[in-house]
Formats: sequence, structure tokens, C-alpha cells
Amino acid sequence: MARVWVSVGSNREREAHIRAAIAELRARFGALRISSVYETDAVGFAGAPFYNLVVGFETALDPAAVRSALRAIEDGQGRERGGPRFGPRTLDLDLLSYGDRVGTVAGQPLPHPDILGYPFVLGPLAELAPQEHYPGSARTYAELWQDQPAAARAALRPVALDWAGSL
Repeated sequence: MARVWVSVGSNREREAHIRAAIAELRARFGALRISSVYETDAVGFAGAPFYNLVVGFETALDPAAVRSALRAIEDGQGRERGGPRFGPRTLDLDLLSYGDRVGTVAGQPLPHPDILGYPFVLGPLAELAPQEHYPGSARTYAELWQDQPAAARAALRPVALDWAGSL
């Protein structure tokens, strides 16, 4: 079994799509570890703010099968593909890591470069797995998060979502 971390984001009907994604991830993969939800400004385009979080689970599926399942969940939530790289999203699910794998796996770089590139990915990951090492590194997610500028850390605005009864 491999520990998998997935980033979850939405800026269109955010709460509904995030709730649906969590329910579908749980149905497909079982028990989940779920970070806090954070609101962040859109990056790379002028648009509505996003809700972002990170989810973890263990799976025996290979990385290609996990990626396929994530794409199916996105599609089920009306994800439109083919537009600009940065744009509004009903749902965005990215495979961040698959165990300690490093390199190109199933056509995707692992660990995902967004971990180090965006505070809305690294922050929730550091919250869930502070002592886990970034694959291929001696540094933990907590150490990497502490290296972020204060302004980047402050850009994550916690959102209180009541998950009880909805999942």
C-alpha cells in the first residue's frame, strides 16, 4: 500500500464541488485524511477565489490508476478541459505524491512540482504530514513550510466547513 497525497481545489460552486469530491474519494479509496480548507486568491488569472485542501489515503492501485480515478471524479463534477492552463475550475484534483516515488510516473512528475510552487498545496500538506519527508529529500513538509515567506503563509485563509453529516 502506498500513501497518496492529492490536492483538491475549486473556484466554481466551491463548497458543493469540494464536498462531492471528498465523498467520491472516500467511496473509491476508503478512509481519508483531510486538511483544513483554505480560501486563496486565483493564481495566473483574474477570477473568483479558490477553496483548497489536501487529502491523503492509502491505496494498492498504481499511480496511473489513481490518476485515472482522479480525472473521472473531476469529469463527474463538470471539469472542462482544453481551456487555458490557469482558469476557473469546478474541481481540480492533482496527485501530489505516491509513497516515496521520485521521477516521472504515469506521465507525471512525482513529487508534483506544485508542492513547492504553491503555498495552498504545501501548507495543507504540512498540516497533515508535518514530519513526512518530501520525496527524494531529507526535508520534512513542516520544514519546507517554515521556509515560506510570512506573506505566503498568511495568504491561506482558513474556511470553516462543517463536514458532519455531509460525507
